[in-house]
Amino acid sequence: MSSALERGIEGTQDFVVEGRLLTNISGNLPTSVLSTPAMIGMMENAAWRLVAPELSDGQVTVGFEVCVKHVAGAPEGSRCTARARLEEVVDERKLRFSVEVVAEDGRTIGVGTHERRIVRPPRD
Repeated sequence: MSSALERGIEGTQDFVVEGRLLTNISGNLPTSVLSTPAMIGMMENAAWRLVAPELSDGQVTVGFEVCVKHVAGAPEGSRCTARARLEEVVDERKLRFSVEVVAEDGRTIGVGTHERRIVRPPRD
């Protein structure tokens, strides 16, 4: 593991709410919005992208815990940013992040925590 994996590093990923990120709750909403699973996926993506360049050869991270609240809607076409901040490294393999998604207008869409583990996948 790289020494660059230290508490406080941060990363972001910008995205537009469109396509597979949308839901309209089977037609029960008047407009399509960012789905909760898609929001969580963008949070996880920001976290793994943050640490991936710092891993040793052959290492990857896998997510195993997500605890988030989806606190506001983001309608189709919204521009958002997923943010991840590494809060803790335990035993050089357990990574704890704070995560959030914020809309371009500054509204918080989702907020919470995410944990990943550093693993070395088996080779065939």
